[in-house]
Amino acid sequence: MSLAELINNYEQVTYPVTLGFSWGPAGLSTALWTGVVIGDLLKAAMPKRGARYVCFEGADKLPNGYYGTSIKLNWAMDPDRGVLVSHKMNGEPLEPDHGKPLRIIIPGQIGGRSVKWLKRIIVTAGPSDNWYHIYDNRVLPTMINPEMSANLPETWKDERYAIYDLNTNSAICYPAHEEKLPLTSNIKSYKVRGYAYAGGGKRITRAEVTLDKGKNWMLANISYPEDEYRHARDGEYLFGGRLDVSWRETCFCWCFWDLDIPLSQLQECDDIMVRVMDEAMMVQPRDMYWSVLGMMNNPWFRIVIHKENHTLRFEHPTQPTLTSRGWMERVKNAGGNLTNGNWGEKLAGEEEQVVKEEPAKEICMTNKDIHREINIDEFRKHGGEVEPWFAVNGQVYDGTGFLEGHPGGAASIVGAAGQDATEEFLAIHSENAKAMMADYHIGTLDEASLTILKLGEPEPVDAAPRETFLQAKVWTKAILSAKTRVSVDTKIFTFDLEHADQLIGLPVGQHLMMRLRDPVTREAIIRAYTPISDGGVDRGKLNVLIKVYYDTPERQGGRMTQALDSIPVGHFVDMKGPIGKFEYLGRGLCAISGHRRKVTRFIMVCAGSGITPIFQVLRAVMADRSDTTFCLVLDGNRAEEDILCKDDLDKMTEVGPCKTVNGEDLVLICGPEALQASIHTAFTDMGWKDDDLLFF
Repeated sequence: MSLAELINNYEQVTYPVTLGFSWGPAGLSTALWTGVVIGDLLKAAMPKRGARYVCFEGADKLPNGYYGTSIKLNWAMDPDRGVLVSHKMNGEPLEPDHGKPLRIIIPGQIGGRSVKWLKRIIVTAGPSDNWYHIYDNRVLPTMINPEMSANLPETWKDERYAIYDLNTNSAICYPAHEEKLPLTSNIKSYKVRGYAYAGGGKRITRAEVTLDKGKNWMLANISYPEDEYRHARDGEYLFGGRLDVSWRETCFCWCFWDLDIPLSQLQECDDIMVRVMDEAMMVQPRDMYWSVLGMMNNPWFRIVIHKENHTLRFEHPTQPTLTSRGWMERVKNAGGNLTNGNWGEKLAGEEEQVVKEEPAKEICMTNKDIHREINIDEFRKHGGEVEPWFAVNGQVYDGTGFLEGHPGGAASIVGAAGQDATEEFLAIHSENAKAMMADYHIGTLDEASLTILKLGEPEPVDAAPRETFLQAKVWTKAILSAKTRVSVDTKIFTFDLEHADQLIGLPVGQHLMMRLRDPVTREAIIRAYTPISDGGVDRGKLNVLIKVYYDTPERQGGRMTQALDSIPVGHFVDMKGPIGKFEYLGRGLCAISGHRRKVTRFIMVCAGSGITPIFQVLRAVMADRSDTTFCLVLDGNRAEEDILCKDDLDKMTEVGPCKTVNGEDLVLICGPEALQASIHTAFTDMGWKDDDLLFF
């Protein structure tokens, strides 16, 4: 059957439906879905006697085959259940993310049953044998641990443990996570608000709030926006589908609750909790039910209240971003047991638990089949751009195969060629990078060569002053001469170079490495930074704009930024460079991993201190009146006062106001990993190629 036949040959209906995951009270939303009642299709198919299940299969191919699942046939045939084959969401054809062109909508059930990108519907005698139906969306008995579950295929197949209807659940939305409420204001009360839902079409009938961990409860108000659609006139249509909900008693959507609480009560309590009950008198439990997959958790939703300087600060259990964790992680990191009956908080008389850190897993960076011994002469023959070799812990690696793909550009590898790169490599590379090293391992330095390499090159005596400060293969000292505060957590660190007339020697778009020693362990701390000084013009001084990540009770701060902030004026910092795979050559010409490319427009996306490499390129374009390259800058910050380099950016916008240009575009992005990932997804979804996205 084609989509056109589905639309033209069957009655179209529109239902408001909330779809939810099984992670707990989060991961859900509501939309108006338009499509065909699946019962109409199944009646036309005339299932044979013995048919008991309806299987759905999507077009998305996953590691274990196409995604598929099933529900009971009598549920699919029941008009009260409202199962739809949907092609519209909020009046628009389905977007790819939501299942274009066709998907299943099963109100009141876990989202995993509402198969997207629907390809096949099959009526069967038994439940789906699809891998994802069996090994996902299950609540196994609590005594089955992860090790046991791997050897219990029949337990996974037991339909009694499959999740269908969602359980009763609720959440507090306001006060929001990290929201602050000043006690000095004239506000006498605060309206606590949230949402609730139940599965299987059941209605939430009460919502209760406690300020004393369940000893006393207050009844909240509940509103049901879904009921507005029940008042639609007979025959009324919405988005091309008949509003077929007036006769139905089942609830397909979430509801909203609220309760005004006097401020005087809030400042006397330690937390706020909510629980709800559905029309079957099923109430949320106090504690969570542990299971292997951790699904269907629905204990009371709890917000912790912190009292700080005449202010109440509210902390949610978790936060679905990388910015600020919730009380669950805080308690867990402090050694608390989340199943101790007190939300992980220490009980009276309970001994302090010591959190034992698991020893770091040793990563093998060598190939066990390589037994080649390399001497110093052979090693140093590969100290240039052709077949660059480098050593880490006495092992020799050939970086040729990674010259183009290295995130830091070929200069990072060439700069280490013919040298002992142990300190730099271990200081700045991730565990994933270390795990890749075995593929590039070619041998071991002999003992004599290793000794020579560790001694390093002797420093030249009475050498003439160098015109350029940065050196690709040698660390050079710069003296910290000033710290200028820009915002609460950001400073400009000014360094004196070796002499007043010395150029920095940093091409536009490239970075330098800075090295400090940990004052306790003497371990090297090495990070890459992009100065705001003009690397090809400024002389004698180097300005680096750095956001300092301070330690907080919830997380450890940045080692390098705090180390830099702690050193006194007059202290030296080692620097080396340039590094980076991107270089702006001027007038729209740039080089990416050595390959030249002409662009007519830069789209620059950054956040916070990620402005620094963007600022370098933008300044170079603006400084050349003959450079017609168009630049669009998207700089994300929490508040206007957090915008770094704002005065300079404002001046640039006065000189070159925004205009529309079409041509060859290149997007420059710098920011945290979460920002980079979301930007990459957004741009590729819009049709941008990976070659047109440059991540610093």
